[in-house]
Order: sequence, then structure tokens, then C-alpha cells
Amino acid sequence: MKYLAGVDVGNNSTEVAIAKVSLDGDLQFLASAMVKTTGIKGTLRNVQGIIDALDIAIEPLEIQRKDISLVLLNKATPVIGDVAMETITETVITESAMIGHNPSTPAGMGLGLGTTISLEDLKSASPDERWIVVIDGSIEFREAAARLNEATSMNLQIEGAIVRKDEAVLIYNRLHHPIPIVDEVLHIERVPIGMPAAIEVATIGKAIEKLSNPYDIATLFNLGPEETRNIVPIARALTGTRSAVVIKTPKGDIQERRIPAGKITLIGQRQKVEVPIEAGAEAIMDQIAKVYPLIEIQAEPGTNVGGMFETVRTVMAELTDQPVTAIRVQDILAVDTLVPQRVLGSLAGEYSMGNAVGLAAMVETHKLPMQRLAQKLEKEIMVHTIVAGVEAEMAIRGALTTPGTQPPLAILDLGGGSTDASIINENGEIQSVHLAGAGDMVTLLIDKELGLENLGLAEDIKFYPLAKVETLYHMRNEDGSVRFFHEHLDPSLFGRVVVVTENGPMPVETRESVAKIAAIRQGSKKKVFVKNALRALERVAPANNIRLISFVVLVGGSALDFEIPRMISDALDEYGVVTGRANIRGVEGPRNAVATGLVLAHAEEEKG
Repeated sequence: MKYLAGVDVGNNSTEVAIAKVSLDGDLQFLASAMVKTTGIKGTLRNVQGIIDALDIAIEPLEIQRKDISLVLLNKATPVIGDVAMETITETVITESAMIGHNPSTPAGMGLGLGTTISLEDLKSASPDERWIVVIDGSIEFREAAARLNEATSMNLQIEGAIVRKDEAVLIYNRLHHPIPIVDEVLHIERVPIGMPAAIEVATIGKAIEKLSNPYDIATLFNLGPEETRNIVPIARALTGTRSAVVIKTPKGDIQERRIPAGKITLIGQRQKVEVPIEAGAEAIMDQIAKVYPLIEIQAEPGTNVGGMFETVRTVMAELTDQPVTAIRVQDILAVDTLVPQRVLGSLAGEYSMGNAVGLAAMVETHKLPMQRLAQKLEKEIMVHTIVAGVEAEMAIRGALTTPGTQPPLAILDLGGGSTDASIINENGEIQSVHLAGAGDMVTLLIDKELGLENLGLAEDIKFYPLAKVETLYHMRNEDGSVRFFHEHLDPSLFGRVVVVTENGPMPVETRESVAKIAAIRQGSKKKVFVKNALRALERVAPANNIRLISFVVLVGGSALDFEIPRMISDALDEYGVVTGRANIRGVEGPRNAVATGLVLAHAEEEKG
């Protein structure tokens, strides 16, 4: 009798399956475990995670590491995701400025047009002009309101106010004559004095109308056609905000600096094609399909995408102790997305949504790094370790332990870094493909589109449903249903959008609505998983025709997602394909397919 351990190192998790093989070759699975992967998949740092998973798996069996006869590793290929901008445009506004944001407490409503003036200079202001008053952070709200009331009593035409602190409502409530007020302006010192300005505050629940329309801005400031064209980035950045200020100087000049996104070169076995990134994701993926099978993908040096590829190759070269020239990008997934772009010259951190292409790049690793990982693990645990099989092929062997399955069958392994597909026919022959782009790419797209700069929060948004906390005792779920609580919720959650986790509601640090966040989450999943599922199955299907596949089983961590399996099932339903989530060995659900497959494949090989 001997013990075998199958180990599946993934981008996010490391899974282990322990089995006992009797003297006559009978196989019995005894235990399994899963831990978070340490380091980037396929590198030496994976060793600690593997050891932790092995220890957890063997603990209830009352055996030691030395009792394991053989450890079987999957052949792991790392996938690194990044976002390359389609066309990066930095709009630099010199001697012009804009404020357009959603302070929690703007005050008043309507449109005001005038010349900027500091509160201190109001006493010497002319009653013949209209004024927009700038109030810095050193002035207390009572004093500010008193001075504004004094100015209006002197027949000065006060059209609006720009305030540094969060005091718009406090000032507004003390005014004799209502005016629109925008507050929480972080860089109040940058507001130019003595310049024409327009201020607009919309009613609660609505967005501004005039200052988000380039033609209305042109009307207010008497702009010509060329100036109107240049003001478009400002108008775009102000769209959807409740309050805004636009300030213009006679010497206002807009300079546009374009940083090329670059192009990629697809090198196939039969042809070589160049595709500009700014052509968009659809054009890129169409060309990849035409050039397939790919040998390598190269990027134009000195461009945005070139920098991304170079970073990927450099990181992998360092982690695998190989020269940069030995690292090749063998597949990419491109998806169109929108990301916030900061408009330089703004005074409150405004941004506009710019087109971008998200890229997940998969680098080719020779067997050498995996052999090094096997050698390192063997040295650490003193157990013979080998690299035993390709992920997709092992996954289909594991998937076949799902009750009710038999060849012919196709599987989709939905992981963190890659989407793998394999198909087995009646004769037991297996075809497989390994493609870039999966759960990590979805997380990245959510993070970029919402401007979170917090991958942990983006991961939670991806995995859990949303809700809006309407009172301290109830919240409205994204599907419209209402959930009530016996104990009051944390007061800090009141009025906030939250993700509903097992540990309770967690706040989402964004001002976007539940509907907007849910739409971004679902759109990101469809762009990555549905597109990659169809691409992968087409590669392995007989005659590259998905309609010739009857059954597809979903395995991997992302198959546990509350939306992805249904999305893929809906997409494959058009092809007449029956799709469902695996239940490995009848107990594991969609997880542990590769680890189980490694053990089964080795046992079959030994049996002959």
C-alpha cells in the first residue's frame, strides 16, 4: 500500500488530493485540502503553500509527510493581467480650470455667471459686475455668511460661491438671498481670481445640464468653434455631477498630449500580423483567431502596451531565473473597457471615462521552472516529487468522477488566471487548450472601471451580491428584495452601498449606485468568461464547431460564482450544449478536479 498526493497550483489557490493505492492497484481517495497560493503560480515561492495544503490534508489521516510515496504536480503556466489604454489623452488646461464633483452637501440651485473674487476683496468690488465669491478654508461659515449678506445689502451682484470646507449648507441657510454654492473644493488656492466663471448646482436627485454641455459652455463664455471643440473634455468630465464650476481666462489654452497605445505583433505558424491596440478588443481577438496557432506575441517598444509586455516578461524572468529573452507571451485576452482618466488642470480631482483595452497576457514557461519547483519541494519534504500532467487534461479526468458523466465530454476549467478547455472522446483521446484571462482579469476590470484602486474590494464586488442600506434595520438587495435585521447595523453603513458577505455587509468605497456597480460586475464577467469559454471550446471542438459538443462540465474556483455558470450556460444554450457545474468524486463540488486527475492518471499509468 502507498499514498499519492496530487497537487494543483493555481493563480489563487493550491489544492491537494490524497489517495491510497492498494497492492492490487485499487485506488481510494482519503482527503483533500485547499490553501491560498503563495507567490505567483509556477514559481519557487509556491512551495510553502503546497506544504501547508499537504499538512492540512494528512492531519485527519494520522500519517506524516514521509508516508507519502509520491507528490504529483500540475504543469503550471502563469497568467498576468494588466490594462493598456486604447488612447491615453491627457488634457492639460493651462490658465483655465474646472471644478466638477459630487460633494455630499452642495447648496442652493441654479446657474450663476460672474467673475471670481476672494471674500476679502468684496468690500472694494464694483456693484456693476456679477461676482463668484471664493471662500478659503481659514474663514468660518458664520463669518462667510455675514460677509455675503453685507455684500448683497450693498447691492453687489453675488451669483455664487466656491467654498473650501464642507460648509455649503451652513452658509446657504444663513443667506438673505439664495445663491448656488459648491463646497469641498480641495485645491481652492488654485482657483484663479478676476476671471470669468460659471457655477451650477442641480436639484437633489438630478445632474447639472448647462456645464456638462459643450455648446452651453460655449454660449456662456462666447467661445468660437475651435474653442468649443477643445472644451469637450471638460464637459465630459462634468457629466452626471450635481454641481460644477468652469473658469476661463482670455489666455486659456488647451494642449493635448497623446501617448501612443502601440501595436502588437502576432506571430503564428503560417503568418505574421500587426494589430494596433487602439483598433479595440474585437479587432485584436479577430486577428488572434485568424493567426492561430500562435508561436509568440510581441509588443511595440516605447509604447504603453510595450511597457506592459516588458513588465510581464521582466517579472517572470526574475521569478523563474530565466533570461528575459526566454520568456514569451503565448496568448492574450483583450476586452474593451472604460476607465476613469484624470483631467489635468482640474481643481477637485475630476475625471472623464476614457476608452481602454484590458489585456490578460499568458507567458510560456519551459518545463524547467516546474522541475525546479518539484526539486525544491522534494528537498523540503523529503518525498519524491514529479511534474505529472497538463492542467486541462488532468481536469477532465477529475471531472469524469462527477456522478452521471461519461465520454464524450468537454470541460471548462475556470480559474483565477486562465480558462482551460479539454474534450475527451469515446476512445479516451484528450485535446486541450490553455487560454489567458479568468477571475483575476474580472477583478482587474471591476477595479479599473470603478476607479477603486483596491483589488481586495474589487474581488468582493465580483464574488458577492450588492445591497443598499436604507435604514439601520433593513437593506434593499440588488434584486429589489428587502432584508430586515433584529439587531441594528453599524451606523457607518447607513445610506451606503454594501457587498453582502458571509461575515455581514461590507461598505463599497464608491459613490456609484447599486445598479451601476452590478452592471460593471456583470459586464466584466461576460467580457472575460463568456468570451473565453466560447473561444476555448471552439479550439477543442470537433471541426472547431461548438455545436458538435453535447455536454460541458464546469470546474475550478470561478465555477462557484453566483453568476458565471448561468452566463456560460445561457451562451452555450444557443449551440444546443448542456452545461452544468461539476461535483468531483461526488463530494468536492467543482473544485479539486486537477488534483484528483493527477492521482487518477498516475494510477492508471502504473496499472498499465
